Amino acid sequence: MITRRSFIHRASALAAGGASLPYAVSSRASSASGPRNPPRHIIHLVSDGMSMGTLTCADHLSRLLRDRGLTWLSLYRDPDARHGLMETRSLDSLVTDSSAASSAWGSGSLIANGAVNMLPDGRRLVPLYELFGHDGWARGLVTTTELTHATPAGFATAVASRGNAEEIALQYFTGRIEVLLGGGRPFFHPRRREDGRDLSAEFAQAGYSVVTDAEELRRAPADTKLLGTFASGHLPYTLDQMQDPRLQETVPTLAALTRAALDRLQRHEHFILQVEGGRVDHAAHNSDAAATLHDQIAFDEALDTCMEFRKAHPDTLVVVTTDHGNSNLGLNGMGGSYRDSSHRFAALTGIRASLPVILRQLEGAARQARSSAGADRDGDDRPESQIIRSILAETTGLDISERHASAFARVLAGEHRPTYDQMNSAITQLGQLLANYTGIGFSGNTHTSDLCPILAVGPGADRFGGMIANTDVFNAYTDLAGIDHRNPSVPLIAGAPLAPSPEDVAAYAQPEDQISA
Repeated sequence: MITRRSFIHRASALAAGGASLPYAVSSRASSASGPRNPPRHIIHLVSDGMSMGTLTCADHLSRLLRDRGLTWLSLYRDPDARHGLMETRSLDSLVTDSSAASSAWGSGSLIANGAVNMLPDGRRLVPLYELFGHDGWARGLVTTTELTHATPAGFATAVASRGNAEEIALQYFTGRIEVLLGGGRPFFHPRRREDGRDLSAEFAQAGYSVVTDAEELRRAPADTKLLGTFASGHLPYTLDQMQDPRLQETVPTLAALTRAALDRLQRHEHFILQVEGGRVDHAAHNSDAAATLHDQIAFDEALDTCMEFRKAHPDTLVVVTTDHGNSNLGLNGMGGSYRDSSHRFAALTGIRASLPVILRQLEGAARQARSSAGADRDGDDRPESQIIRSILAETTGLDISERHASAFARVLAGEHRPTYDQMNSAITQLGQLLANYTGIGFSGNTHTSDLCPILAVGPGADRFGGMIANTDVFNAYTDLAGIDHRNPSVPLIAGAPLAPSPEDVAAYAQPEDQISA
């Protein structure tokens, strides 16, 4: 019987982050004997920050752009596939960050947000890739973020703070991870590193092919280890890359990076590969529907590459999932009886730039217009509103109303603050403005506590069906590989987090120098 006192106690614990949902209190029992025919290859694909609405809307957009739905959703019709739901909480919060989420997969233990495979008392957990490396498995990390970002780091490193990118890069080197492909070039170069080490040169001396653009990747020998850093920061959003021939020539797509990794890893008897579509998360932080969905489709093309590999190598286990929801993108009912929803959604096909690129143009033009007009303004008769309408027409194909343009001019001038503080940024308000024309809305601009879909096909897929905890993924992978190791764990933490969480959400709204000189 639930009394009022017990209800209040449970509610208080849940709000403090000190209690987990009933289905995540205990992980699944491990299968010590493993499957009769264990996988020789494991491919773990993660669309970072993908809410279920993102998956749904990406399928809608894929049908408009590619005349077919997502491969991810088509796999639900595969009788050999197993699918389930995964709880994603961290040690100290019902809402996880990416480092704690990846570390749950990478160590089998819940950790506090902001750390990577480290318990709050300072104990280091043995990462998945360290265990697999000792057991003779080749390992690969492929991402559209900086290579040292939270999700790839969670499989292969252990640091007190996810922000310690230099140490993460160094641990990749000392751990001799066979394939590393993504962004974040400066963390491997002496002019950025505090220790002055030229890690790129050290990787080359250790026998790696070190590449920095798509052509070098194509020419790199397939029989060497590989380090590829294709941007100074994160790789460009797919939407921006589609509009820039230079980026198309120099920056490989996620599918191309995945193919290059598989070409090298397949030469080993066993391998494990993590593939991350990391910019899905970044675009969702920005309330950027078009960029989010285009990157989700690009992720699906990487999944296609993995499924083609599995067709030729049936002893491959493919697991596709996300680490947490983000901002809960969704198509809302628009117009009378919601009949405008399909038409407005189709307007996404005309958007030709990510919101950071558009916002940079809007902010520059608005500053210039305000400077030219001086302080002589009368109500909503703002010279910048016409410029806003013109720029948005050019970059999105949308005919923005004068009322909406004038309202956004006040946002740019710092004269408007939404009542929901989390949405108080120019880029989030730009996403909200466009929602009037695309039907795509967001619940906020941060991670959510949603249960996440997980789907697996191949030997060992049955370990991923039904309701699981994020820590069960580590246990499944080690059991399937015949590795007998469990990391220590600690009770859930209520109150403030014990580890720093340096993720700078605002940074995702800034246009980047995508390619370093």
